[in-house]
Amino acid sequence: MTSTFSGKSVAALIIGMLMTAGAMTAQQQPNREEVIRLASQIQKKILTLSNYGVFDYVTFGIGQGTAGYRVVLKGYASRPTLKKSCERVVKKLELVESVDNQIKVLPTSGMDEDIRMKVYIKIYYNSALSRYNPNRGTPVYSPGGWGRAANFGISHDPPLGYHPISIIVDNGNVTLEGVVDNEMDKTIAGTQANSVSGVFHVTNNLHVLNPPKAKKNKKKDK
Repeated sequence: MTSTFSGKSVAALIIGMLMTAGAMTAQQQPNREEVIRLASQIQKKILTLSNYGVFDYVTFGIGQGTAGYRVVLKGYASRPTLKKSCERVVKKLELVESVDNQIKVLPTSGMDEDIRMKVYIKIYYNSALSRYNPNRGTPVYSPGGWGRAANFGISHDPPLGYHPISIIVDNGNVTLEGVVDNEMDKTIAGTQANSVSGVFHVTNNLHVLNPPKAKKNKKKDK
């Protein structure tokens, strides 16, 4: 199976939505331009959902159907409503024949909700990473505030705005998805998440936009 990003834009990298296609014969191969257009539409529909936030991460695959395209939704949703919303908006698209919704709804136990809030603070309030928060350097939170988040669960009232680092919490295990500028920021984000009490394991899948360039070996003079 081959994989490629649904677009070359930074937005596609940030959302992490992948367009995949299995091995097909020449007759079965989908129209490339049509698939790229559909992928862009799916990405926009999911990204603009009001209940999609920093604690969610949704990917999708596109395959050839008999009368259109088959879409497979994967990833994680911190609320059941998001899983349903993603399927609903994708089904309405003209070229979509069917939707296989494999999005996993994450647990909202008190422990996981507490970890979500603490990891968010550790990352987005860190001086080296605060530029990634929605207010370009000034840590912000939704009108409900931290008190409401602690009482009712932060996934029910998540921080507003676009967050390039998604925080996925599943039974004490944390996965970081999204993009950062450089390797140092990726390392800091992982270290900050790992420092939170109650976290069992951290998987750092952050994509680095500007990886360090490989040094060229200089030939020694004989």
